[in-house]
Amino acid sequence: ELVLKVRIQNPNLRENDFIEIELDRQELTYKELLRVSCRELGVKPEHIQKIRKLPNTMLRKDKDVARLQDFQELELVLTVSDKNLLFRVPTLSEQSGYNKKASELTY
Repeated sequence: ELVLKVRIQNPNLRENDFIEIELDRQELTYKELLRVSCRELGVKPEHIQKIRKLPNTMLRKDKDVARLQDFQELELVLTVSDKNLLFRVPTLSEQSGYNKKASELTY
């Protein structure tokens, strides 16, 4: 496995930590990198403008991904104008596993 550090590019966030993702070395493609990164960060692939290898290199194709080494830092650059919309915290009733009936207390 190839371990990469990925985050969403957003200078407005106070904490913008990286997460580590793992890619199968047999499937080092741009499409797979995009799929895994989006799944782990909770972002839709159609909201991604580009993937940047820090500090300043844009990844464009499978060969670029094949050259990545363990623990390299990547940023997903979003296309949407209001980036904060993607970071909306779901309400309690929207979260998976929430049971409205179980949440009502009876005395």
